[in-house]
Amino acid sequence: MRPLHGIILKIASVLVFITMASLIKATDGRVPPGEVVFFRSVFAVPIIVAWLAWRHELATGFRAKAPMAHVWRGFVGTSAMGLGFAGLLFLPLPEVTAIGYAAPILTVIFAAMFLGEEVRIFRISAVVLGVIGVLIVLSPRLSVGADLSEAEALGAMLVLGAAVFAALAQIFVRRLVQTESTSAIVFWFSITASGLSLLTLPYGWVVPGPGDVVLLVLAGLLGGVGQVLLTSSYRHADASVIAPFEYVSILFALAIGYWIFDEVPTLTMLGGAALVVLAGVLIIWRERQLGLERGRQRKAMTPQG
Repeated sequence: MRPLHGIILKIASVLVFITMASLIKATDGRVPPGEVVFFRSVFAVPIIVAWLAWRHELATGFRAKAPMAHVWRGFVGTSAMGLGFAGLLFLPLPEVTAIGYAAPILTVIFAAMFLGEEVRIFRISAVVLGVIGVLIVLSPRLSVGADLSEAEALGAMLVLGAAVFAALAQIFVRRLVQTESTSAIVFWFSITASGLSLLTLPYGWVVPGPGDVVLLVLAGLLGGVGQVLLTSSYRHADASVIAPFEYVSILFALAIGYWIFDEVPTLTMLGGAALVVLAGVLIIWRERQLGLERGRQRKAMTPQG
């Protein structure tokens, strides 16, 4: 284990994904979300294949023991991407990022519902805190008045929907890792997302202009790079060490939003985001404590002598 190396890779992946989202936002709605998902997914495939070849894991990555499980994981993941990309058209980048932090909180709820995981009072309290934070971030967008606020309300609902599907994707991944390798999960997600995005072809795909093509191809390539960096980071450190650095993304989002898109964050958004981040960190900390406790119990049960 090399924790510092893992942390650096995680932060790099966060920066890459925020840059990818910025490129998609820069298309300014000229390309439908389903088509954006196609570019994001299909141009990530060469990066992922090259990475698997470099690691001599092509055979492992191509092998799918449970094909339909990959399809369902692809469906929820593709839905999360499509809704998130659509939400970028209506809301500032930092706000989209902050609402997206609801995904880990919702994962705790879904894990209890669908996987039967036990959720005690500490994590329930953290989830409640996170939900309050998300509601604070959403509150200015839920007061519909002028046309602009209606558009922003739609954007907020789209991004919240993306967080719901992203949380469901994590549930599918937790099931997949029981039978599938990480390489296969990464590879087949890009493949299934590319295929599923084509189902939106009848709903108004366009021929992008040269500038938009460049933005979308770069977004896809960066998506692949980000996935490789993220996956690699967990090879060097425990998830409990790596996961909190996801919240560095709000700093990158604030900087890019301010300097590139002239987006000035509100105190309401910052306050709500702070609560969501705190809730996420508490959940991660609690997971680490439970992991250490389980480790001590296993050690105590190991025959000595």
